[in-house]
Amino acid sequence: MASIVHGLKGLAKVKKTLADGKTIYYCYAWRGGPLLKHKDGSPIQPGNPCLQVEFDHAHEDRRNPNPGTLSGLITKFLASTDYRLKSADTRREYARYLDDIRAAFGHLTFEELETTSARGKFKEWRDGISSHPRSADYAWATLTRVLSFGVDRGELSTNVARRGGRLYRVDRREAIWTSSDISTFNAFATKELKLALLLGLWTGQRKGDLLSLPWSAYDGRAFRLRQGKTGRRVYIPAARAVREALANSARQSPTILTNTRGKPWTSAGFDSSWRKACAAAGVSGLTFHDLRGTAVTRLALAGCSIAEIGAVTGHSPKDIDAILHVHYLGGQRELAQQAIAKWEIGGAEGPWTEA
Repeated sequence: MASIVHGLKGLAKVKKTLADGKTIYYCYAWRGGPLLKHKDGSPIQPGNPCLQVEFDHAHEDRRNPNPGTLSGLITKFLASTDYRLKSADTRREYARYLDDIRAAFGHLTFEELETTSARGKFKEWRDGISSHPRSADYAWATLTRVLSFGVDRGELSTNVARRGGRLYRVDRREAIWTSSDISTFNAFATKELKLALLLGLWTGQRKGDLLSLPWSAYDGRAFRLRQGKTGRRVYIPAARAVREALANSARQSPTILTNTRGKPWTSAGFDSSWRKACAAAGVSGLTFHDLRGTAVTRLALAGCSIAEIGAVTGHSPKDIDAILHVHYLGGQRELAQQAIAKWEIGGAEGPWTEA
């Protein structure tokens, strides 16, 4: 969670512990505002005199943006409900790239933003950061979002960054947690991580929503939560295994999931502990997020309809179809096996049974 830095009114900082144990801070000009960083992109640390300089520049740009430029459009976007009502994680992701976009293209006028040459410039910019394909995709998506905001608000007539194509590709088609994977993981994991896996599997929710899930959202029979990414409200009946696990869990924190000290997990802390447990168990090629796709697949194998699956996980019908038919081939194989078995059992005699 961001905290206010004394001496610079409105400035906020976020503490981060790196893999090597070093602690650094990300300082923002205001909550949800631009990251204050050096020219090489590294975050300016508290106590560095450059912090005051960049803080003043950010607020000057905020007070006096040119409304007819991309810089002005970004400022308007940051002040809008399109940005402010997003989850903290989503706002943080946007903020990471908006500063770079403003620095590179903030001077472009609305007229220039609608030209094909602007798209060419945007592509060249993305090519410059393509050594990190995932970051390049996030940066492009952020640019696209701002330009879409401009179109929606009547500032632009077209979004030239639409359909830019993705650089980062990851094959999750075999990424299903099998019963063997789960048993192996649980043999090496702490009870805190076992509970996280159990909730991830039986609710199909995202990591961020589960880490912040309070005990008050659970009435002993079901969970009620609002998904941070989509804002969708879901009601998830608790499976018997989940009810039994929670009945035996101490309520040490407002949140259900805690670390070994009984404190709420930070996202980075959870990721680090999860990776270590997977490495110790020899579970590779699987992530916590894959539990979400596994839940969809298991629900489908249990005979649930797409509407029933979506009611639990919050997925749209289109996303569920993609998960079942594109991303998770392991589930597809089991569905195919079930289909043939049902046909053999229930099918009438006919020419298709003859060799």
